[in-house]
Amino acid sequence: MLNNQHSDLASAIENNQPRPSSKRSSCLGLMIDTIETILLALVLFLAINALSARVRVENVSMQPTLNPGEFLLVNRVAYKLGQPSIGDIIVFHAPGPSGLDYIKRVIGLPGDQINISDGVVYVNDHPLYETYISESPRYNGTWLVPPDEYFVLGDNRNNSSDSHLWGFVPFDDIVGRALFIYWPLDNLALLNNPDIVQAIQ
Repeated sequence: MLNNQHSDLASAIENNQPRPSSKRSSCLGLMIDTIETILLALVLFLAINALSARVRVENVSMQPTLNPGEFLLVNRVAYKLGQPSIGDIIVFHAPGPSGLDYIKRVIGLPGDQINISDGVVYVNDHPLYETYISESPRYNGTWLVPPDEYFVLGDNRNNSSDSHLWGFVPFDDIVGRALFIYWPLDNLALLNNPDIVQAIQ
């Protein structure tokens, strides 16, 4: 009788002990964790791509503000919530079938009259205070900006393919606003210019 009680007690203890997890179940758990991590990373990547873009500067048209080889972070939703302002540096689809994107500075808004004369840019008869350009433009001209379009110039005025050569940028062709240079780290800088805006208010 005593032996039977010891046997029953040992059996009860044995049944209550947790069984060690099998190799198969631990492999399955690791696989599930890995898939969840990959899916989360993919969702974050798609969300970041939907809100922003990374753009590499390819030419000298925006010197000295931007230099070839620099990388910019571009806000894709900036103009879903508002309109471009004079002084904004924007990325937009180039005119024609090239499929390229250009980087230029907004100089004129819809309805503005742009006049370039004797090396000075005027917007609605107000001269712009442009400390960021490489040199004054050596060309003259007058443009009236149509509705829903923008007049843009490169900061390297005499070495830039921009609105003074081929016309205006439709709003629908704008990709977004360039926020800052993020690479190389030595050139890290925000891209804003309050002086030009103050000069024409």
